[in-house]
Amino acid sequence: MPETTVVLSEEVREALAAGRPVVALESTIIAHGLPRPRNLAVAEELEALVREGGAVPATVAVLDGKAFVGLGKEQLERVATDLSVRKLGHRDLAPALAAGASGATTVSATAFLAELAGIRIFATGGLGGVHRGWTETQDESADLRLLARTGITVVCAGVKSILDVPATLQRLETLGVSVVGYRTDRFPGFYLTSSGERVDWTVDSPEAVAAVLRAQDALGGPDAALIVANPVPEAEQLDPAVHDRVLGAALDECAERGITGQAVTPFLLEYLTKHTAGASLEANLAAVRGNVWLAARIAAAYA
Repeated sequence: MPETTVVLSEEVREALAAGRPVVALESTIIAHGLPRPRNLAVAEELEALVREGGAVPATVAVLDGKAFVGLGKEQLERVATDLSVRKLGHRDLAPALAAGASGATTVSATAFLAELAGIRIFATGGLGGVHRGWTETQDESADLRLLARTGITVVCAGVKSILDVPATLQRLETLGVSVVGYRTDRFPGFYLTSSGERVDWTVDSPEAVAAVLRAQDALGGPDAALIVANPVPEAEQLDPAVHDRVLGAALDECAERGITGQAVTPFLLEYLTKHTAGASLEANLAAVRGNVWLAARIAAAYA
């Protein structure tokens, strides 16, 4: 790993060298997913949750052409406050490094850099997936193909419910990405406890997830991700009736305004936040907190 390109914080480097648990965290939620100044408070809260679970947090971002795995206080503040910080997927990393740019990392970029650093566990909110109308647009998230060749464990609340969830699960199966439900036999729907789709395997403890990781190690490949689908608690989910009504209206408006491609997801997410009076944002945060809490305990059990 070229030190000039990927820089580990001293705390992360020492933890990895000693075999102590480390959890990677993405930075897009900080820079682009939450309103300011709440985004910084949430970033600090998530790192604190990792520590409470007995692990070291490694928030990932690109700053001035260098990829950092583990951010200091000032770096975290910069990601949260600097309006010029871009959004970087895996495909954007090389151009960003070459240009000396700064950016927050998405799921695909974070998973790639975390594995490069030697981190096995990554917590996020929800994955990208296959978009609605895929047969016409061929639009799917870069997360899926990257996870098919990255041996990282991703703790998430499923995929965003604005996507085509059955098609996403089918795509994950085709790509050989394992999916286990955490204390559920239903795949979560990000804002919703259940998407209604079944999962084939269920685990009931952090130790059980760690056992799956050890079995992966024993098999020796292929290198593909393990998705631990951890549902948001029912009491904290977005009301399903409100979700369906608002999402339906959002999709209609999207079609009427001719919004397509990469513009669709941010439009739908912003529409949901606005027309649920912020309830979708609170469900999102509840899911992220639960995933970070669980990821820390999985990392501790695996270590």
